Formats: sequence, C-alpha cells, structure tokens
Amino acid sequence: MILRRLLPPAAGILLLVAAWWGGSLLVAANPRIAAFAGFAPLPAALALIKMAGGGELWRAIQPSLGRVGAGLAWAVLLGVPVGIALGRSALLSALTHLPFQFLRMISPLAWMPIAVMAFATWDGAIVFLIAAAAIWPVVFATAAGLAKLDPQWFKVARNLGARPLHVLTTVIVPATATDILTGVRLALGVAWIVLVPAEFLGVTSGLGYAINDARDTLSYDRLAAVVLVIGLIGFSLDGICLALVRRYSWRRAA
Repeated sequence: MILRRLLPPAAGILLLVAAWWGGSLLVAANPRIAAFAGFAPLPAALALIKMAGGGELWRAIQPSLGRVGAGLAWAVLLGVPVGIALGRSALLSALTHLPFQFLRMISPLAWMPIAVMAFATWDGAIVFLIAAAAIWPVVFATAAGLAKLDPQWFKVARNLGARPLHVLTTVIVPATATDILTGVRLALGVAWIVLVPAEFLGVTSGLGYAINDARDTLSYDRLAAVVLVIGLIGFSLDGICLALVRRYSWRRAA
C-alpha cells in the first residue's frame, strides 16, 4: 500500500530529473550555448554541496526567509481583518469589489519604483512588494469563508448574549480557520515567487541576489543549485501550510 502511494511521485521526480539531464546534454552538444552546460544536474549537485559546506547557502536562505516572513505577516495582519469586514458586510463587499479586483491584477513588481522611494531601506521595499502580492489571497479567502457561514450561527450567538469580540473568537475565527489558512498557503506561494525578482533590487543578500550574482559571474552550476534550493524550500513551506490546513479543518469526512 505504501509502495503504491510512493511509486507515482518517485516516478514523476525521476522523469523530471531525466528531462533535466537530457536537456543539459543537448545544451552541451550545441557549441552556441555550451557555456550553459553547468546547469546540468551533476554540476548543480556538486555546487550545492560546496555552497552548503561553505555556509554560502545558509547566508542566502536566511535573509530571504526573513523577508518572506515579514511580508506574509503584514499580509495576514491586514488581510484577515479586511476579509472579515468584507464577509460580514454585503455593502462593503460591493463597494470594494471593483477597486480591489483592479488593484489585485496589478503586478506587485509594478510598485517597485514607488516602494524604493517610499522606504528608507531596500529590505523595507522588498517586504512591501511581498506584502502587496500576498495580501489578496488572504483577503478573498477569508471573505469567501465567512460568506459561506450559516447566518443562524450569528443569531444563536447573539441570543446567547455573545458580544462582538466573543462572536469573533468563538464563531468567526474557528469557522473560517481553514479558509484563512488556505489563503495563507496561496499567499505564501505568490510571495515566494515574487521574492526572487524583488531581490534583484539593491540588496546584497538573499536567494534572488545569489541568482543574479551567479548569472553575472557565469557560474551556471551555482545558478542551478540556487534554483533547486528555491524549489525545495517553496515545496517544503507549501507542505507545512497544507498540513496546517488539514490539522485545523473543522470539516470532517463522514
């Protein structure tokens, strides 16, 4: 049973590595692009081991995780209350629908010049860009989760003498926890994608800077190693969020 569950994912990973390896062989065989041969799996793995052993890898990962964490924290702190307000008020939801949809469709990176002018540090600008990307999934997931609740729940709570704070802590938050965490999971994916181009700004640390530095120095084995690390960390973070969604879901199978 366990083997049957593990076999398809393992086969998928092997196919991905095989495609990567085959593509690298084609690149190495072409004189015009042979300089990119370092992007192959074996050079990337050797570079990854070297970077991990020398501490270079952790020095790149640590600031990136800090920026993503800060941006996501701001997205949650602002997005959850706004989502609750939208879910509780049909008028407010109708009033903000078009403006929010318009703002949501603007690439966060388009705010880069404004962020650079508005914040005193590059880190502040990057955190702003990440928060600007991550806030919308949190807002809309929270609002959608609250809109699905049976209005009778609120009537019962009021009849039992619950005050607004009690309604928030005993009805709204527990009932929408799964939706909020789902929004956070989506927001984390968006934030992780925005991180790399955002770190092309004037910072001298982080995974995005490591990619830029590897490109400028033509170290394509290091570049591939950093790309691999970005994928592994993103996959791990998404897995943690998925585990939390399942852990705190109040919807149980019959």
